[in-house]
Amino acid sequence: MISTMKGQVLSGATKIIDLILLMAAFAVATLPEIQATGASSFAQFLQLRIKLVDFVLFFVLLSLWHGCFGIFGLYGSKRLSSRRSEAVDVVKATTLCAVVLSLTSFLFQFSWVTPEFVLAFWICVTFGVVSTRIAVRTWQRRRRSHGRDMRNMLIVGSNDRAIAFAKRIKSKPELGYRIIGFADVEWAGTAELQANGWSLVSNLDDLRTFLRRSVVDEVVLTVPLRSFHDFASKVAEMCEQQGIVLRVLSDLFNLKHKRSNAEELEDSPLITHHGGIEEGWPTVIKRSLDFSLSLLAIIALSPFLLLAAILIKLTSSGPVFFVQKRIGLNKRIFNIYKFRTMVVNAEARLQEIEHLNEVSGPVFKIKDDPRLTPIGKFLRKTSIDELPQLFNVVRGDMSLVGPRPLQMRDYELFTDEDGEDWQRCRFSTRPGITCLWQVNGRSSLPFQKWMELDLQYVRNWSLWLDLQILVKTIPAVLRGVGAA
Repeated sequence: MISTMKGQVLSGATKIIDLILLMAAFAVATLPEIQATGASSFAQFLQLRIKLVDFVLFFVLLSLWHGCFGIFGLYGSKRLSSRRSEAVDVVKATTLCAVVLSLTSFLFQFSWVTPEFVLAFWICVTFGVVSTRIAVRTWQRRRRSHGRDMRNMLIVGSNDRAIAFAKRIKSKPELGYRIIGFADVEWAGTAELQANGWSLVSNLDDLRTFLRRSVVDEVVLTVPLRSFHDFASKVAEMCEQQGIVLRVLSDLFNLKHKRSNAEELEDSPLITHHGGIEEGWPTVIKRSLDFSLSLLAIIALSPFLLLAAILIKLTSSGPVFFVQKRIGLNKRIFNIYKFRTMVVNAEARLQEIEHLNEVSGPVFKIKDDPRLTPIGKFLRKTSIDELPQLFNVVRGDMSLVGPRPLQMRDYELFTDEDGEDWQRCRFSTRPGITCLWQVNGRSSLPFQKWMELDLQYVRNWSLWLDLQILVKTIPAVLRGVGAA
């Protein structure tokens, strides 16, 4: 109860500090405007510019900003999260606050809320909130490392997962957890438990009585849920009835590469495992950038697109564009657009030259393809033939950055030995015009390395990684190394 009250007091104090920092950041951002009006003091500036409706709108803004912080969970318990993850959440929240400020300014025509004003506000509030959060977190961790603000934890189960979890908790005294023991039946693994300095403080039958008579803040459930489902349900019920926090290890399936988060659909709680790129604000920003940048590129490059189309028509018979079925997001089929670089019956002649394939795996690539048209080789070398894929990006079939879309033929030739599907994880995100493979050797890389780079991209994706790949694509295209 005392720990809960302390948490509520700290949460309330944090909300007040955040509101003060938001107002301070807003005030700092107005300084250039004060200088521009020639006001000698901030009070004079308020008298000159601020009306009653502005006060009302400002307090509405404060409420919206407070809501932004709540959206990213900045007022919940952060005991188990790292300082870095909290700082990332703060940056997301303050960025959303800046967007809200910009939209409000646009709707109500605040001429003094300029891009410079929004940038100054964002920098000030981000620096202020991140600094205070890190300072408070550092103070809390120091106290907990010295035995203050401790929470008693009981671990239900004594298997390898339970012991590994207990070791991680013990190695981080700054989290402020005291493991009071384990609840389980006597079995062969109990000896390892005792070897690590822990003991069974309760058997499973007496667990309810133990929780009634002991100081337990949190219970961690580590038993196999498949074979202990009924018992796990009873433990959850006990904790709910006695107001004890219950945590469940989410690695129920021993997945090697996944990210998990808790969600709720009405009254149905869910644990979601993400094997690919997780949907959220970063992916919304990615899609927005894809659409806007591609549209701008199409407009800017329209003279070159028109010139390429004319040259294709003048140098060979057939259509300007080559349209082909490709595998997209989660194996959705879409039509990819490219400038035609080969003769019209190129696909029909593939079997004739398939023995000339220069790369391993199911894909087909040769440097001097006899099916290329006179202008086609130049278009391939300079990657101009890929530019019509900007229309695919605008449509939403593709992204600027992502694993290259595979042909139907190549996908059908994927190996299915031993049930291995790791290569197919690449389909969990939209395919792209450029990718890690494009900036690390292109067609000269073996198929296995290509797939590994795609998997590396999916598991480590970020907007910053996309930006790096886009920047590296320019010199790779100019050199024309590995293009085929």
